[in-house]
Amino acid sequence: MRILFCNYEYPPLGGGGGVVMAALARQLARRHEVTVITSRAGDLRAEDSDAGVRVLRVPVFFRRELAVANFPSMAAYLPTGFMRGMRLGKNDFDVINTHFVIPTGPLGHALAHWHDVPNVLSAHGGDLFDPSKSSSPHRHAPLRAAVRWLLRAADDVVGQSRDTVRHVTELYGVQRPVELIPLGIDRPPPISTFSRRALKLPDDAFVLITIGRLVARKATTQLIDIFAASNIPNAHLVIVGDGPDAPAIERRAVELGVRNRLHMLGQVSDEEKYAALSMADAFVTASQHEGFGLVFLEAMAFGLPVLCYDRGGQTDFLTTGETGHVVKLNDQDAFVRALIQLHADREVRERYGRHNRKLVENYFIDTCAARYEQVFATAIDRHAGAGRRIPSPS
Repeated sequence: MRILFCNYEYPPLGGGGGVVMAALARQLARRHEVTVITSRAGDLRAEDSDAGVRVLRVPVFFRRELAVANFPSMAAYLPTGFMRGMRLGKNDFDVINTHFVIPTGPLGHALAHWHDVPNVLSAHGGDLFDPSKSSSPHRHAPLRAAVRWLLRAADDVVGQSRDTVRHVTELYGVQRPVELIPLGIDRPPPISTFSRRALKLPDDAFVLITIGRLVARKATTQLIDIFAASNIPNAHLVIVGDGPDAPAIERRAVELGVRNRLHMLGQVSDEEKYAALSMADAFVTASQHEGFGLVFLEAMAFGLPVLCYDRGGQTDFLTTGETGHVVKLNDQDAFVRALIQLHADREVRERYGRHNRKLVENYFIDTCAARYEQVFATAIDRHAGAGRRIPSPS
């Protein structure tokens, strides 16, 4: 197949949505021709190759940070992406896979019509519902109408969790089949050597780690409150990621007297992220909603128990008493109690970790890619109205 991906973010830009789409594109590039149209910022090149994927980056002018997008940059991506897509040959693609209904949806829809190919629209969760943002599409009639139209117009719609699939119907009133394809991650490489001392962590520390963009939805400042309230003397919190909330997080840690046990690593390489995971004892997050939550899978791959709230797609695979603790949204007292329990019982932590290593085997990227191949093949056949078959994945 000749596949065109559209996503306004692609590594090193953005967060989990771009990361998983990149992993999917690389996996599919082993068998198919894969091109991506994404946005450009900083000193990134206009055209590049990434593990067999042709990456076309279009200028958006207004983006200054790699980790966080803004409305002007997302809006600029639509016309510049369409102009770049029009320059590609009309017979160059068999299918378009558009990631994020907002902001990428209009681009994928327009290019699918321009190239006369089917459009498979992948909803990631936050593009339908983000409780932390007043700009969430479900709150505004014009945006809600646009999302509803795009969901109906796509040849196929994919959601990565039951939570996302449910929002298609309940929030937008779209009655249509939605394919549920859980996201996948690359299998992390083995970490042969690591040193807690490199992060100034005592060897006997109880190390908590959280990973993600430091934005309102992640509620990392609240996590500082929970960390301080747990009053575990040897606990240390490692934060991987950057974003506009970083100064407020640091100020809160100073106010609560835990700054000396807070380690803010900022944006790091995958190798550094995996090393940090490998030396942690538990993964924690106060995120208010996750469409799916790739970071949970990464933590599970390193045998970490997971503590989180019960709002989002992670509830498809996280269960209290099996993977760690899933706490009622914003019940900070319950979160603190769960954290103290984990600290007190190493045997339980290790049992959760063994379970998570087994469970995560179902969520690696090769499984996700095989499911997408099937959806693409069906969409291509239906669009062509003929009996042409695409070879199934071996």
